[in-house]
Amino acid sequence: GLALAVGLVSLATGAYPIALSNVVGALLGQADPRIHMVVVEWRLPRAALALVLGAALGMAGAIFQSLTRNPLGSPDIIGFDAGSHTGALLVIILFGGGYYAIAGGALAGGLGTALVVYLLAYRGGVQGFRLIIVGIGISAMLTAFNTWMLLQARLDVAMAASVWGAGTLNGAGLDRLVPAVLVLVVLTPLALAMARPMAQLELGDDAARALGVDAGRTRLVLVVLGVGLTATVTAITGPIGFVALAAPQLARRLTGGAGVAILPSAAMGALLLAGADLLAQRAFAPTQVPVGIVTVSLGGIYLVWLLMREGRVR
Repeated sequence: GLALAVGLVSLATGAYPIALSNVVGALLGQADPRIHMVVVEWRLPRAALALVLGAALGMAGAIFQSLTRNPLGSPDIIGFDAGSHTGALLVIILFGGGYYAIAGGALAGGLGTALVVYLLAYRGGVQGFRLIIVGIGISAMLTAFNTWMLLQARLDVAMAASVWGAGTLNGAGLDRLVPAVLVLVVLTPLALAMARPMAQLELGDDAARALGVDAGRTRLVLVVLGVGLTATVTAITGPIGFVALAAPQLARRLTGGAGVAILPSAAMGALLLAGADLLAQRAFAPTQVPVGIVTVSLGGIYLVWLLMREGRVR
């Protein structure tokens, strides 16, 4: 409900303020043509994209935090975000590809990074903390490689890639919203179907097998789903940090659950990204900053708090 309320506020505010009653009328097709154009054609795709992609990041964060059994186990910390960024940058800089080529590069980069991190962290099994440490190291190397690629690219390509790399919803339209919704219509039911096996895996591989869960195959499916959700966001907006990290833990505290869950994490992710994008659009008006700058600024504070809390617990 809060996420939808933030979405409505983003539709109502801006250089041309519109009353909420008129916003609702525009969504129902009962508004003046000018208001309909501003709300439905100009603002709605961006607001909807923030909600949809925020939900995707929340689900991805829940999957990886469950697999690692650690609140630091999110795709941006483990390095899968950086891998998707690398794959997309290779396509942008070397081939100048369009949206679908970039999406394919982001997915390939994310899956490749996941495979490398998994193999390096594997020692007769995968322990969550080892996976996170290996992921942080891989992420640092990929970030350096991404910077080197930008320095070697043509100026116009490097500038465009740098803006995209900050994670932005600026200029978002139906051309981005429709593919995102189509991909998530496929991935979301699969993620929800894996919610029960995911929770059983948290009991340990032996307990999960006793309950009839194929631990190896389930873990592989969950990794592919999590990377797919992350790569979808990266391909559309560029890497957006810290939403996947914060959403599952905030949702767990609000619901009082014993562990992270996919649906509450999706709702919290939608709220966080929609709120961050509203700040990105309005807090620095008339300039619109990339939403990734806002999420990293706020998420950095959350990460410091989380590290301090984890240190006290240990």
